Amino acid sequence: MTTADALAGTPTVESGRHDYGELSRIVRLAGLLRRRYGYYAVKISLNVLVFAAGWVFFVHLGDSWWQLFVAVFFAVMFAQLSFVGHDAGHKQIFRSRRANDVIGFWHGGMVGLSYASWMDQHTRHHANPNHEDDDPDIHIPAVAFTRKQAAERRGFFRWMAKYQAFLFFPLLLLEGFSLHVESVRALWRRDLPGRCVEIPLLVVHFSAYLTAVFLVLSPLTAVAFVLVHQCLWGVYMGCSFAPGHKGMPIIAAGERIDFLRRQVLTSRNVRGGVWVDFVLGALNYQVEHHLFPHMPRPNLRLAQPLVREFCARKDIEYSQCGWLQTYGHVLRHLHEVGAPLRAGHATTAGVPA
Repeated sequence: MTTADALAGTPTVESGRHDYGELSRIVRLAGLLRRRYGYYAVKISLNVLVFAAGWVFFVHLGDSWWQLFVAVFFAVMFAQLSFVGHDAGHKQIFRSRRANDVIGFWHGGMVGLSYASWMDQHTRHHANPNHEDDDPDIHIPAVAFTRKQAAERRGFFRWMAKYQAFLFFPLLLLEGFSLHVESVRALWRRDLPGRCVEIPLLVVHFSAYLTAVFLVLSPLTAVAFVLVHQCLWGVYMGCSFAPGHKGMPIIAAGERIDFLRRQVLTSRNVRGGVWVDFVLGALNYQVEHHLFPHMPRPNLRLAQPLVREFCARKDIEYSQCGWLQTYGHVLRHLHEVGAPLRAGHATTAGVPA
């Protein structure tokens, strides 16, 4: 899928810049860019208290197969803590970068992720969402997001690209482990900001986590606990982030689009109430989040009708659908990308995105 149809008749980059300025004034006058210190104070405090209580219960329960339900609980908590780290990375909590980074490094340490490495990748994603060359989120060896990428796959990865729609959710079971591995690999980079802080944080995390699990549980139960916890956390993270952009238009190399349309046309919202907001960490407001990444999480719901009305007035396609329907779009896109490989006639040259 490309942006050709969505961009037909759109204004120039320069005039589009004025559109974003107009929308920004509307949002700012509504007070939606103000910090929500009380919300985050309660959110972070409750998360930490519940997280700590979970570990107390884990020790109290002892060596039991019932611990697998505790593993499910920790999969949810790891995701919720990761969402707060995401908010900190976007300066949604405090005005100063330093204060947000303290929260970000702390939460990264609690779940075993490199906050600095994630910041580097996620910042590039926000600047160029779904860009054929510049978005790191659509350059993943295990999944092809364009037919060109699929045609370039070789060996086992080519076979995976053929059937990636069927493999998508099973692959998410490995996402938690992948996040840990990439975080550890990132620490070898001497130019990584905050490396001297993150090395001890991740050492403490993995040491404490593995010691607690294998000290309290028998070896077999401990292995099962780790697998359930990490696999379900990976599925949770993947199911939270994938609906926002996967299956949306991809911007071809050299295609110039103004900031507002670049963010709106490549993003998809997930329809739902307060429960969906909580489960997805407000990532279901992907359009608003990409337009105003500094906007505090609870304000995204309030900004949504303003942004949607503005897009309707400017004749900009605004995508939103139900939660399960989003995965249908994702899987359908992945299946279409792999179609030429299944037909056996894909080549690396002349393959459309």
